[in-house]
Amino acid sequence: MSLFVIILLIVLGIVLLLIEFLVIPGVTIAGIGGLVLIGTSIYSTYKSYGSTAGNIVLIVTFFLILLASFFALRSKTWRKVMLNTTVDGKASESFDDKLKPGDHGKAVTRLAPMGNAMFGDIITEVKTMGEFVDAGTEVEVVKVHNREIVVKPITRS
Repeated sequence: MSLFVIILLIVLGIVLLLIEFLVIPGVTIAGIGGLVLIGTSIYSTYKSYGSTAGNIVLIVTFFLILLASFFALRSKTWRKVMLNTTVDGKASESFDDKLKPGDHGKAVTRLAPMGNAMFGDIITEVKTMGEFVDAGTEVEVVKVHNREIVVKPITRS
């Protein structure tokens, strides 16, 4: 095997290994193919050029793999691929102190068993005690505890 083909196989094998490490999760054909190409090129070097050349290619290949991995992981090009957004939202406002048992409101969405209800000008997430309540039904606050507002439908007779 010519020296050019051996170098080409090593470079292609390193590229496949980098694809395996950085792009494709798990053990895939890219990683196995990269190892096979590198192993074949090192074996061919030992067979065609002797043990001295084979040892040199083995050591150089090892350091090339380390060097390529190092630069691939530290490269600024990954910053261009990265998601650079920040979360600037806040947790929803707590209405524990504004709502109390006995307050009346109206279900804005279907409560199955959770949904939204409106109490005056406050729209907040509520939950029922297991029943389903259609949107537009009047509800009453039963319990307010740790940001959890439990309601029940008001039945009119």
